[in-house]
Amino acid sequence: MSGQSHTVDIPQALKDSLKKFRFARRNAGSAALIVKIDKTKLVMEEVEQFDSISIENLAEELPENSPRYVVLSYELKHRDGRTSFPLVLLNWAPSSSEIKMMTLHASAFLDFQNLVEVSKVIEIRDGAEGLTKDVIDAKLA
Repeated sequence: MSGQSHTVDIPQALKDSLKKFRFARRNAGSAALIVKIDKTKLVMEEVEQFDSISIENLAEELPENSPRYVVLSYELKHRDGRTSFPLVLLNWAPSSSEIKMMTLHASAFLDFQNLVEVSKVIEIRDGAEGLTKDVIDAKLA
């Protein structure tokens, strides 16, 4: 083992998937890549990717009692009529998740954030009610 004490391993396949996701050319809609931690193997794994999904539908896809990292390519409409697709990291951490899982999720968060190289992190603790288009627009404004 190397001297680095990473709590959770990030497999190469996930790194490749994230890279592909980051550089995908988008011209409409928001896309999302959902990642979870397998607590028995202590590795991150991709759960699912969505090519074009509304924020409300994304919120429904996420588990009520379990944390996730969500890389979001968000369709942002600017006041001047332009559209951009900022990369946002949603830290989905419902307060009802089990403590052990939350601790693990929190301890690996920075590693994941550094890997994804996003400019904006949005923390969601109150489940689907906390994940709406309005919330994200407000955070990105």
